Amino acid sequence: MTLKVLSVASEAVPLVKTGGLADVAGALPAALAPHGVEMTTLLPGYPAVLAALGGGRRAKVLHAWDSLLGTPARLLAGSLPDGHPLLVLDAPALYSREGGPYADAAGIDWADNWQRFAALGKAAAEIAGGVIVKRGKPQGFDVLHAHDWQAAMAPAYLRYVPLGAVECRSVITIHNMAFQGWFAPEAFDRIELPQGAWALDGVEYHGGVGMLKAGLSSADAITTVSPTYAREIRSAAFGMGLEGLIVERGTAVHGILNGIDTDVWNPATDTALAARYSHRNLDRRRANKRALEEEFGLDQGDGPILIVVTRLTWQKGMDVLPEVLDHLVGLGGRLALLGSGDAALERALIDGAARHPGKVGIRIGYDEALSHRMQAGGDAILIPSRFEPCGLTQLYGLAYGCLPVVARTGGLADTVIDANPAALAAGCATGIQFDGVTYDALAAAITRTVQLHRQPDVWERLVKNAMKCDFSWTASGRAYADLYAGLLA
Repeated sequence: MTLKVLSVASEAVPLVKTGGLADVAGALPAALAPHGVEMTTLLPGYPAVLAALGGGRRAKVLHAWDSLLGTPARLLAGSLPDGHPLLVLDAPALYSREGGPYADAAGIDWADNWQRFAALGKAAAEIAGGVIVKRGKPQGFDVLHAHDWQAAMAPAYLRYVPLGAVECRSVITIHNMAFQGWFAPEAFDRIELPQGAWALDGVEYHGGVGMLKAGLSSADAITTVSPTYAREIRSAAFGMGLEGLIVERGTAVHGILNGIDTDVWNPATDTALAARYSHRNLDRRRANKRALEEEFGLDQGDGPILIVVTRLTWQKGMDVLPEVLDHLVGLGGRLALLGSGDAALERALIDGAARHPGKVGIRIGYDEALSHRMQAGGDAILIPSRFEPCGLTQLYGLAYGCLPVVARTGGLADTVIDANPAALAAGCATGIQFDGVTYDALAAAITRTVQLHRQPDVWERLVKNAMKCDFSWTASGRAYADLYAGLLA
């Protein structure tokens, strides 16, 4: 029997993306299809999403709301580019605006985000419960799968409001516990939940509406995007105030590691590269290194190029990176960085590049094709995150033979095998791990990386080990399918 799952998210590749959530939401339908799961994705009707439906003018209307939390809305049917079913919540007053999914062009959060994403959750719950009627029969779903705080109200609506004729189980995935969707208490009066939902085990959180908290309290199952992060969020250091709730949910919390799209991230077929290669012909990789040197204005040489592709934030450990540039360059290394974020960190890194011309190259912003070229041309990728629920850039690095140098946390700890003496002797090491995001720890990790790079035979073995790793969605798809089946058993 085919399980029908409604995945509700605020973004999904290739239609809209601000982070790793979009990669996961975009990849899950194909990952689950071989396991007897038909997944339909529900997205807000942002301009870019409607454009994929031809502007929405010719799309089939499956349902209409005269008032969805105070605004008219329609449910449109379409398909993702890979052919999997797509539903779009077309509510122009909420989603048809310039700027990003969550903030305007100046980076200021939309004041009505409480309404925008509560409406998404309410619509999702109604859809899962069978608001769409075909031939007189409600077309509900077996499982509703919500992603992060933007979709977290969906399990809460399923729990508190009888919205449909079909019984539906719910799952919520935490992609990053730091983003919780907290809003002032006035929002509760307008999101159309019964008074009983304003409770310690409901939506109330520190005197306001906590959307992520509401989803964590209401869903039948909770997943995080790596086993280590599932353990970490039970502690005050990583739980961001919700660790008590996670502990209370006990065995309802599961860690399922993210995968990557190996059709998109494959150096043997990647058209963005100067030269394509695999672990069987690593000599071809050298052309990508030369191209990266030219693109970032780096001096040509045999020393290692370390790359960084990230948001420039404290969470990602980027406040420590400017401090270690002198050490990195002094060891004979070079750095190519692509990212944006905190203005002070941007300035510090640009100043570091000016201090080390030909050794440090900085590109402020984001460029998807460039990130592919950097993974192919770099020798190692620095990921000194203070916390990292899963992380995808280290998985891309493994696939491209750009060895991850990572803090030992979350999904980084789960996916990279440290090149310690025992792992080197066993022939299974794939990167470098270190503890604590400090100058001393990061500098020591960079020193180890450069020392390993000076041993060509050892380095080549590490690269081949990394590139042979399988971080496709195969195992993760099976784990999600088993979770859904368990909820319905």
